[in-house]
Amino acid sequence: MEAHLSRPLAFYLTQAWDICSSLSADVGLHRIESIWWWVRAAVLVPAVKAAVISCLVMSVMLVVEKLSMAAVSLYVMVFRRTPEKVYRWEPLSGDVELGSSAYPMVLVQIPMFNEREVYQLSIGAVCSLDWPSDRLIIQVLDDSTDAAIKDLVHKECERWLRKGMNIHYVSRDNRNGYKAGALKEAMELDYVKKCDCVAIFDADHQPPCDFLMRTIPFFIHNPKIALVQARWMFVNADECIMTRIQEMSLNYHFKVEQQSGSSTFAFFGFNGTAGVWRILALQEAEGWKERTTVEDMDLAVRATLRGWKFVYIGDLEVKSELPSTYKAYRYQQHRWACGPANLFKKMAWDIIKAKKVSIWRKFFLVYNFFFARRIVSYNVTFFFYCVVIPLSTFFPEVKIPTWGVVYIPTIITILNAAGTPSSLHLTFIWILFENVMSLHRCKAVYIGLFDAGRVNEWVVTEKLGNMLKTKPVVNAARTFQKKFWERFLFLEIAMGIFLFVCAYYDYAFSRNQYFIYIFPLSISFFIMGSGYVGIFIPGAQQANAV
Repeated sequence: MEAHLSRPLAFYLTQAWDICSSLSADVGLHRIESIWWWVRAAVLVPAVKAAVISCLVMSVMLVVEKLSMAAVSLYVMVFRRTPEKVYRWEPLSGDVELGSSAYPMVLVQIPMFNEREVYQLSIGAVCSLDWPSDRLIIQVLDDSTDAAIKDLVHKECERWLRKGMNIHYVSRDNRNGYKAGALKEAMELDYVKKCDCVAIFDADHQPPCDFLMRTIPFFIHNPKIALVQARWMFVNADECIMTRIQEMSLNYHFKVEQQSGSSTFAFFGFNGTAGVWRILALQEAEGWKERTTVEDMDLAVRATLRGWKFVYIGDLEVKSELPSTYKAYRYQQHRWACGPANLFKKMAWDIIKAKKVSIWRKFFLVYNFFFARRIVSYNVTFFFYCVVIPLSTFFPEVKIPTWGVVYIPTIITILNAAGTPSSLHLTFIWILFENVMSLHRCKAVYIGLFDAGRVNEWVVTEKLGNMLKTKPVVNAARTFQKKFWERFLFLEIAMGIFLFVCAYYDYAFSRNQYFIYIFPLSISFFIMGSGYVGIFIPGAQQANAV
């Protein structure tokens, strides 16, 4: 009894504190758990359900849009509705009395920026066009910042000048307006005033010798045609899996999107290259503007609002090059997704109040061309397939109908893959690759819509030309070790971790079996986030895996 009483007061206080702490911890945990279940039931589950409904609505919008375009393209193919049958077209032939003056005066522009690997290919192809030399003016618009490359391009122009070609080397001491700025300034030169049409080829594009013979007759016999666009043919499509997948997406763009637009409303987005413009139409549309990174689409929309028509020639192929590195492809896709969204924001009201076009064409421009294809498609691909479906695995109350998870994606995939039959075996890889890229495209869309930081970023897509044929490919493992930390893209890796957690949870606790899709998707994000995509470039600062 005495021993018990002799215990220090601190001992009893410590025991009392431990008891109170355990009680308060239990109460605290119980309270946190209660709050969590309330937030889950009142906020998270309704939010996920709302996201599912929104994504399902957008999925229906997207699949209807793609089915309608596919139906038009199928009709054109089955009934052979070629542009030569739809519009008046007669081959050009020499006139004994008029001589070469029977041919319109054509300007050809080749904009380039530090194009060491491809400048000779594009200049050589343009100088080999079948067209009277006295009716052809060639402009090489060199905005290069590398003095050595500028000297090489200048010498190449002088070499063709000595061969009798009317070629002009045009260089600026700034890059104001980037490509649009260079094209705009070049059109203001005095000798351009005598030209009727202007053909534009990027530095990595090589037109066939009969390009002008196929395209110019449309302008001669159809005074309302403003643009004739050719199709791209990819010389490096078999370089790696990434280029094969790009070929699948771009073949769909040309064979379905461009073809259906040309056949219905005589409108589609100018691709910025491999096309010919009537200079009068270009001038009526107020020429090149530098307000977005898609100056080509900007010009096309302004021209169609003034009543001009566009023609797409699907069997006229111009050689071009696909980005071979993931870094170059990401920059290109950012520009291609951000620019249209920014242009839509700036031109939506102009389209609505335009007086020279019908209400149906306005609807086509606002809904089909911009909203469904440039806004909805990227949101569905990223938020539905990469966020909402994986997130729904944590909420058994959220039910996604089979038609939204399986049938609609299957239809969209088949429509996209059908344009490149030789790559059908890569369809599943294409799905995963496109879902990873949707992260960057969706982000770019909102940058464009909100005029955020990188809205006007213009990074010229890196071209390799014949470099890989003349230089040995470096050892992959050695390059990986040398540039280990430079490879990592932490946004992709973070998405990979999120998807892996969702897939594991679905595998362990859920019954909807989404993990069959989510696990490979998470691995795809990890692979691309670690730089294992594209090709290795000899001497490049950032290596990319095969």
